[in-house]
Order: sequence, then structure tokens, then C-alpha cells
Amino acid sequence: MEFSIKTGSPEKLKSGCTVVGVFATRELSPSARALDKAMRGTLSALVKRGDFDGKAGSTLLLPRVDGNVFERVLLVGLGPESEFREKAYREAVRAAVAALRETAAREALLCLTELPVAGRNQAWAITQAVMVAMEVAYRFDRMKSKPDRSAPALRQLALRVSARSGADIDAALVQGVATAHGMRLAKDLGNLPPNVCTPTFLAEQAAQLARSHRLKLEVLEQRDMQRLGMGALLAVARGSRQPPKLISLSWNGGARKAPPVVLIGKGITFDTGGISLKPAAEMDEMKFDMCGAASVLGTMQAVAMMKLPLNVIGIVPATENMPGGNATRPGDIVTTMSGQTVEILNTDAEGRLILCDAMTWAERHQPAAVIDIATLTGACVIALGHVASGLYANDEELCQEVRSAGHNAWDRVWPMPLWEDYQEQLKSNFADFANIGGRPAGSVTAACYLARFARKFSWAHLDIAGTAWKSGREKGATGRPVPLLTEFLAARARARAQ
Repeated sequence: MEFSIKTGSPEKLKSGCTVVGVFATRELSPSARALDKAMRGTLSALVKRGDFDGKAGSTLLLPRVDGNVFERVLLVGLGPESEFREKAYREAVRAAVAALRETAAREALLCLTELPVAGRNQAWAITQAVMVAMEVAYRFDRMKSKPDRSAPALRQLALRVSARSGADIDAALVQGVATAHGMRLAKDLGNLPPNVCTPTFLAEQAAQLARSHRLKLEVLEQRDMQRLGMGALLAVARGSRQPPKLISLSWNGGARKAPPVVLIGKGITFDTGGISLKPAAEMDEMKFDMCGAASVLGTMQAVAMMKLPLNVIGIVPATENMPGGNATRPGDIVTTMSGQTVEILNTDAEGRLILCDAMTWAERHQPAAVIDIATLTGACVIALGHVASGLYANDEELCQEVRSAGHNAWDRVWPMPLWEDYQEQLKSNFADFANIGGRPAGSVTAACYLARFARKFSWAHLDIAGTAWKSGREKGATGRPVPLLTEFLAARARARAQ
């Protein structure tokens, strides 16, 4: 789908379908009033007689509009005007694009982007409209023997603004498109089956990204990890026949010696739990345990598409976690790349093991900041559900920066404690510390484990176990937190340009 910005009176803009809003009070939006005037009161009469009540998410298509430059008009219910905030705006755009895809219109004009959303500007509305539209259009059927080839007619979506308020509108469109493409890549990788999306496959996808977007690629093989002493990562990989990979993609858009921002994504392409085997129910969803890695690759694509004037490195430690005669056992002690020893009490707490060696490897870049992204703990799902990702940080300024990016991108996070008190739960009688701290505060102790490897840099940890994918009828990867990460990096670039 192609996107563009349009200004001017809506009744004068040529369109296969013009989309306008109606509030639950049956009040027409500004563009709807302009169309109503051009249509000699057709819309107001329709609403007045009760044919459309403006209920949130409802739509009504007027398929034949004679004597105007627009062929169709789509009315979208906005709900109560007093409650029209971020969620209501996104749902209105979602309903509009879903309805448009059922029409024969090849191009459409979306006038919902003109609507005021409390605390948000028009640039925010533009970025969100693009991301929501691409999300509605997303389908994953490449693994089906007979995928649906009947593509919707809609190809172009113009977003109306009352007036161009400078470069921020154009930048918002660019960011929206780049973020949406990054999310699509992340979702594609997450939705692929684990017999296809292996560590080697992720490395191949990274190589393709590098070729397409002028990124620098480095891939460490198992022998390289052995040479570097990555005992924790290798311990997880021992039970699998798939060779592990440590993938690094670099975007050098900033000054040559400027410290990079490093993103590290957990890449467990399938997680059985290892010897500490998971229950069989819903184990198929453990193909999503590499969604942190997928979000890093998606963000690197977005960064390259936006050509951000920053240095950014994406690191993906990738392996399977499988049982077997050579698999790591509960009670084994391994030496991490940092030299610290870990008693592995539960092989299903494997994400922190591969991340800790990747974090130590990232030290060589002398990073400005490090953010790791991982579907790390079921405990985070219990704490925050499927709305917010968990946020931990050893730097309050970075914590606020990430939180602000999540708020601006509508990809929200919630700060969690990282107090030294919790480190007590990781004590081991036989090694420097254990890889689990028991049931209490499971998400916190997992972050505390990672904090032991982040003492040399500013670091934040995102636990996305509750937000990276959906179950049930809508089962599939969400593409989060690509919006947050992209906004975080874009905001840093904007701050440096000022």
C-alpha cells in the first residue's frame, strides 16, 4: 500500500472513496461537514433520520455519489467526542481501512487524520494511521498450499491534513511507513514455523537485509563462540542439532567515532524448555520465543529506511533450546564470556543465558546505550498482562527515554524495580550465582540476572513476553516493540539535530 499527504478541501480532492467521521452525538467531523455541503445535506439528513449513529467502530458506505470528484463516501463512527483519545482514534482508522478493503476503490482519502486527539499532534496521527493501515492489510499465508491470491483493490491511501505544518508531517509519514515495514518483517519472522525459521535462517535474513539496506553484517559461528568463551550461550545450544549463530547488523549513519546504540534481541527459534521440559499445551507458541530477535531485525530495517543519522547495532544471539543426550542439565555450572559462573537450576530459563554473553560481547562497541528485548518470563505476563511490556533499567535517564518513546509510539511499557534486594534470590552455593531466583518476582529476578552483565554501560531491558504475540483466534506475532524502538532511535536523532 502506498501513502501520501493531501491538503485542501475534501470535497475537491479526487478519490475513489473519501472517509469521514461521525461522533456518537451525530455530529459530523469537519471534513464530513464539507462533504455534506457539497452533497446538499445528504450526510446530515442520513444521520438525522438515524441511519448512522456514530457508534465507535461502525461504518456505512455510500457507494454511488453522483456529481462529485469522489466516487464513494465512507462514514466511520467515532464514539463519544469526550472519549475520543488514542485508542478510539486507532480503532476508527482500523475500522475505516477494513471497510475500504471490502470495496472496489483502488485509492482512498482518509480524513480522520485531521481529528484532534488530546495530547497528540497531527504528526502522531499520521504515523499511527500508516501503522494501523498496514496492520489491517497484513496477512500471513505463505505456508498454505493455496494462499488467497485475491488481493483487495485498495492500493493508495492519501492522508488529509488541514495544512502542512513543516517537515514534521513528512517525517511522520516516513517514520510510519518505515515502522510498518519493520513490523511486517518482525511478524513474518515470528509467524514462520520453527522448522523453517532456524538460527541459520535468521542469519540468512540478516544477510538479505544487509544487502538490501547497506548494513554491515557479522555472524559468529559456534567455533567463534567457543574461542570467545561464550559458555552460557553454548550451554543452551547443546541439545539442538541446529548450529547457533550470533548475528550482528550495523547501521553507520552517525559520526564515525560516535558511540552506537546497541539493540540485543533474544533469538530462541524454538523453546522446549530443554531438560526442564515445558508442558505440551500451547508449546507450539514457543516458536514466538525469537520475537525479540525479530523486533531487532525489523527495527534495523526501519532505521535504514529512515536513514537515521545515528550509529545503531542490532545483535541477535540465536539458537534452539532442545532436550537430548547432550543437553545441559539442571545443576550444570557454566562460565560466561564475562568470566562469571552460573549454576543452571532450570534449563527453561535460557533466554537470560544467551543474552548475557551477547551483552558482554557488546562491550567491545563501547555503546552509548544497550537495550535488550526478550520474551523472557511468564511472570511478566502475570504482572502486566498483554498491554504493556516490562521495563527495567540501570539508568534512570534511559528509563524515562524508553518510557517516553513507548508512550509516543503507543507501544507502551511500565517500569519495574531493579533493586539490589532482589539479587539475594540468585545466590548459589556452588557458583557465582544461579540462573533463577524462585517463583517470587520472577520477571524482576530475571532482569537482576541480566543487570550483572550490564555494569559497564547504560542499559535497559524490555520483557515482551506478554506483548510479542497473540493467542487464540488472532494467534500471531504483533511486531512489538518495533514502534517503540524506532521512535526511541528517531527521537535521539531529532534531539541531536537540534
